[in-house]
Amino acid sequence: MTSIVSISGLTKTYGSGFEALKGVDLEIEEGEIIALLGPNGAGKTTLISTICGITSPTEGTVSVGGHDILNDFRGARDMIGLVPQEIALEPFNKVWNAVSFTRGLFGKPRDDAHIEQVLRQLSLWDKKDSQIMALSGGMKRRVLIAKALSHEPRVLFLDEPTAGVDVELRRDMWETVERLRAEGVTIILTTHYIEEAEAIADRVAVISQGRILLVEQKSALMKRMGRKELRVELIEPVDSLPESLAHHDLQIAEGGQVLRYAYETTGQGTGITGLLADLSAAGLQMRDLSTRQSTLEDIFVDLLRDGAEEPEAASTTTGSAASRDAVREGTA
Repeated sequence: MTSIVSISGLTKTYGSGFEALKGVDLEIEEGEIIALLGPNGAGKTTLISTICGITSPTEGTVSVGGHDILNDFRGARDMIGLVPQEIALEPFNKVWNAVSFTRGLFGKPRDDAHIEQVLRQLSLWDKKDSQIMALSGGMKRRVLIAKALSHEPRVLFLDEPTAGVDVELRRDMWETVERLRAEGVTIILTTHYIEEAEAIADRVAVISQGRILLVEQKSALMKRMGRKELRVELIEPVDSLPESLAHHDLQIAEGGQVLRYAYETTGQGTGITGLLADLSAAGLQMRDLSTRQSTLEDIFVDLLRDGAEEPEAASTTTGSAASRDAVREGTA
């Protein structure tokens, strides 16, 4: 596929000397949804702000749809819709006027039908004549999204769009995201709700301390790095494991009533057959067995904890080898 956002060697150093971005390289494909994950202070918002022209880069290049963000700022910015974390709206303005005005700021001709469609998609139509100050926090968040979509962008940035909002808005938001993807809009999402990224993203990028640690297809990442856990519920609890089970990587949980056994999903063998035989030989009677697949959140936490040390990079993975020295703490 064709890249619609190209980032090469991007750095951002503030006057204090703090490096918020450190040589970021990233290609975002047209029509995809990519989730940008990282701890607080990892550089997510700085990266988005730089692409959108809010923050000037120190070094490196960024282009959106072939438009360089410095040499052709207007061409690049016209292609971008941004839903920021902060709710900053004119309190006395009416919803319809606020959304229509934003469309005009981008030099787009009046299109009442498009504005109506956006407001209806976000359940704002019945609020179109309401002053923004009279809206709830969730409704104000919807107005931000409507403003970002008012000029029909081809790239949409969602910076923590569902943080602190109601379940209904989240549902409407993701339904809108799916419709936009069907129309070919590229979506870059940052979120603390990793289950949302797991549900809708095509690819996942992990950023920490200003470096991209990993970019990979979500399904491939989970297959390559995922683990499963076998949960063995015992009839009688145990305080310790027999010596014959010492070579198995078992953990005692829930007051000795449960044994947990983690194994790789991509390994040659799981070791479960031998484990169950050894449990029986040790006289431990099982009440129930169940398995659990690791989630994207589990993988994300492991990447940060282990410094993103991973197997040889797959062809879908980008990011410098130096970035794999990874981060154990996020900085602001």
